[in-house]
Amino acid sequence: MRGLEQIPWLYDAMCAVLERFGLDDWRRWLVAGARGRTLDVGAGTGRNLPLYTDGVRVVGIEPVWATLARARRRAPRTLLVQGRAEALPFRAGAFDTVVSGLCFCSVGDPARGLAEVRRVLAPGGRLRMLEHVRSLRPWKARLQDHLQPFWTRLTGGCHPNRDTELAVARAGFAIEADGRVAKGDMRRFAARNGA
Repeated sequence: MRGLEQIPWLYDAMCAVLERFGLDDWRRWLVAGARGRTLDVGAGTGRNLPLYTDGVRVVGIEPVWATLARARRRAPRTLLVQGRAEALPFRAGAFDTVVSGLCFCSVGDPARGLAEVRRVLAPGGRLRMLEHVRSLRPWKARLQDHLQPFWTRLTGGCHPNRDTELAVARAGFAIEADGRVAKGDMRRFAARNGA
């Protein structure tokens, strides 16, 4: 069974609703700091792609072909590649910026995906991330743990109980205090590649 994340029109409809309630501002922050050669990991239906400034050279990567086709309509001149975060088909140090918006909750092996992001990111390059994460409230974290198997099947991969920010730090990135925002279970932050 395909999950909600693999049904592009439904995913877009859900995102459109969330963007009316503030997600749009978070997306704009996410892409605003992109510089130079930029990889958009989990480009999805391409909702970030029209937001990049002209000086940014963007490559989008997404594992689902139907989703990439939807992204192509939003950004016809952007290079789009079918692939997974755990096996990025790019040379080491190829990108100045890596952007990931609401993606790493669904990456099969987040540690491997983050290692790949570090590999393709130039030394001193920046990772900009927007993600929902495991709640800091114990009762809600337990609820996320309880619902995770069902939710992961329903959505096609999303894990609502991941602590992606902690995983980024453990992967060797230095999370920057400037621009970091935590609101409920949502996080946005930038991190430097120390490699």
